[in-house]
Amino acid sequence: MGIVNVTPDSFSDGGRFFDPARAIRRAEELLTEGADILDIGGESTRPYATPVTEHEELQRVLPVIRAIREKHPHALISIDTFKPAVAAAAIEAGAEIINDITAFADPHMLRLAVESQAGVCVMHMQGTPQTMQDRPHYDDVVREVMEFLAERRDRLLAAGVPRERICLDPGIGFGKTHQHSITLMRHCAQFHTLGCPLLVGHSRKGFIGQLLGDKTADRAAGTLGASLALALQGIQIIRLHEVRATREAWQVFRASLS
Repeated sequence: MGIVNVTPDSFSDGGRFFDPARAIRRAEELLTEGADILDIGGESTRPYATPVTEHEELQRVLPVIRAIREKHPHALISIDTFKPAVAAAAIEAGAEIINDITAFADPHMLRLAVESQAGVCVMHMQGTPQTMQDRPHYDDVVREVMEFLAERRDRLLAAGVPRERICLDPGIGFGKTHQHSITLMRHCAQFHTLGCPLLVGHSRKGFIGQLLGDKTADRAAGTLGASLALALQGIQIIRLHEVRATREAWQVFRASLS
């Protein structure tokens, strides 16, 4: 899953692709590099991000989705949003997946998931982007995140979303300390017991700097190492900024194992 942030303030690439034309070019680059899914978002969810209005978010993402759908009719597009109106408009424009960091907490988003027949990505987050890094606490982070995702999975199933349209995301860096994220990364394979495909978004996140012992380090190589570890655990969807390097590294790594 290739990341397309149409934002001025995302934590890693904020502003680089804020212009719609640049975002469209970036999306096409990611497809060329081998992305299977494009995840397009118009609101930063980094810690303490400033919320944007529904109108502003629509203005950011719809031109990009429409252009990609027109130029690449077979591309698989995900909309990264927790606003039902934005998700509905994105689906009308050509998106086929809703990636909701609030795990479909809004009843209107749940209804949209049922009525649109879109794929859904359900993420765990403790708090909101504005509060999630204010002393996050767990007694057992793996167990508690798994219980949350199981409850949300069952809620979607009960509402009428087929299991094959649901994927689950432990929410690396969302309401977690660096150590919480490292623990989740180490135990991601346990989440297969939930019976749905798994999505992990670890790219360039703070726990990598923690492991490298340098908060200012370039995290590309660290992200690649984490990606290979996730692939070995059988994680089905890996959300990334750098797609080509990861695909090539996995191709060689897998060949070397066999």
